Amino acid sequence: MANGRISLNYDLVTKILTSFIKEEVEKIGIKNVVVGLSGGIDSALSATLATLALGKDRVYAYALPYKTSSKESLDDAKLVADFLGVNFEIIEITNFVDPYFKINPNISNLRKGNVMARMRMIVLFDKSAEVGGIVLGTSNKTELLLGYGTWYGDLACAINPIGDLYKTQVWELAEYLNIPKRVIEKKPTADLWEGQTDEEELGFTYRDVDRLLKAMIDDRKDKSELLRMGFTEEFIDNVKERIRRNQFKRQLPVIAKISNRTIDKDFRYSRDWGY
Repeated sequence: MANGRISLNYDLVTKILTSFIKEEVEKIGIKNVVVGLSGGIDSALSATLATLALGKDRVYAYALPYKTSSKESLDDAKLVADFLGVNFEIIEITNFVDPYFKINPNISNLRKGNVMARMRMIVLFDKSAEVGGIVLGTSNKTELLLGYGTWYGDLACAINPIGDLYKTQVWELAEYLNIPKRVIEKKPTADLWEGQTDEEELGFTYRDVDRLLKAMIDDRKDKSELLRMGFTEEFIDNVKERIRRNQFKRQLPVIAKISNRTIDKDFRYSRDWGY
């Protein structure tokens, strides 16, 4: 890991992830994928990998802006769709969520953001039924570990090709695949409210937290080792608590056990094998 980069063999990674998409989509008898294009790098990378795996005609991309969404985000979503040549549609969600906001006049920005994220996923899952596809995930490993996403909103999907890539690795793979630089170099934002950026909301940069997460999660370094690496105790404890507090977002709903074969505990059926 040199100069803060957590580099991989991106030729091999591309082959693995495109094979993953093709296999997971086709083995359940589905032909297409659906992806929400936010104008950010994560959705751009997922859409690019799907296009490489299945071809542009089998990828259906949707931009789902709210009235306060930035024009730049929509322009960048169009840029990626044009770059890939995929099926593309813009569906504004303003008229879907504003009636709810109207009867909740004191709703916070955070709650508004969650409502919008979940409405976008309602649209994507409905579109997946329309086009005969499955919803492609766009959350990276950093976001999943930190719980930086909306439960049953942007975290919802059928398959996720980039969930084992840290944010810095997403940037590097995007560069390798020649995704438009404007999308790679922009400040990461969920665009949930005007002026919002990921790193400002989190309180640290993706490059710093990825270095910590790589050491903490992949390399299993304990706190004393992390301190010797130069991370502050406050930063370590903050990130560790985020990971612990958001474990529920990374799991199926917890099911109370009363039988000898409880779903997701004893019975984990795979479509690749029998009962």
